[in-house]
Amino acid sequence: MSQPLPAIFIADSRGLDFLNSVATPADVPVDWIDDGEGLLAWLNQAQLLLQATLDEIRQRAMPGELNQVAAQARDLREWFRSFVRRHQGSPLSATALLELDPLNLLLGRDEKYGQLIARRSGDGSRLELQSLRRWRSPESLLQPIGEVMATLLAEEDFSVIKACQGPACTLLFADHTRGHTRRWCSSSPASSSF
Repeated sequence: MSQPLPAIFIADSRGLDFLNSVATPADVPVDWIDDGEGLLAWLNQAQLLLQATLDEIRQRAMPGELNQVAAQARDLREWFRSFVRRHQGSPLSATALLELDPLNLLLGRDEKYGQLIARRSGDGSRLELQSLRRWRSPESLLQPIGEVMATLLAEEDFSVIKACQGPACTLLFADHTRGHTRRWCSSSPASSSF
C-alpha cells in the first residue's frame, strides 16, 4: 500500500535519500517503496522522473510487474545500505569498487542517449544536448536510482556520511555543515525529529 506521508529528503544527497526511503518517523516503520505505486510516488517526490513518464510506465506495466520492480528496489536499497554503513565515516578507496558489481551491472543495462534540441535564450536560440532515456519496461525505473547511487559514490566524501544519533532513528545524511558537527537528521541540532 502506498504511503500517505510525503517521503523524507533530509540527507543532502539523493543516493542517501534512497536509503532513507524506509524509516521510523513516529515509532512505526514506514517504507515509501513498499509496492509499485509507492515506488512511483517516491521517484516522483525525489524528482527523478516526470509524472508523465511514470504514468506511461504504469499504463504499460503488466499486473504485478511494478510490485516486482519495487521488491528489486528494496533489495537494491538494503544491499546499498550495507555498503554505505560499512564505509561511512572514512573516504572511499579504489578497493571499494570490488564490492560494487551489483550497481555496475544495473548501470550497464541503461538505455540513456543524447539528442540535440533547440533551446531559446535571450539572444535567439542555440543547440543543446539533452539526455533522454528509453523506458522499455518497468524495470528501467531502477536506472535513475542506480544513477543517484553512483553519483553518491563518485562525488561524495564518505567521511561526512553519518547516521542520525536519535535513539530510534535509522536515517543517514551527508554532513556538509562547517566543522561537520551535524548529529541529527533534523536541521535542528538539538532534535532527533525530522
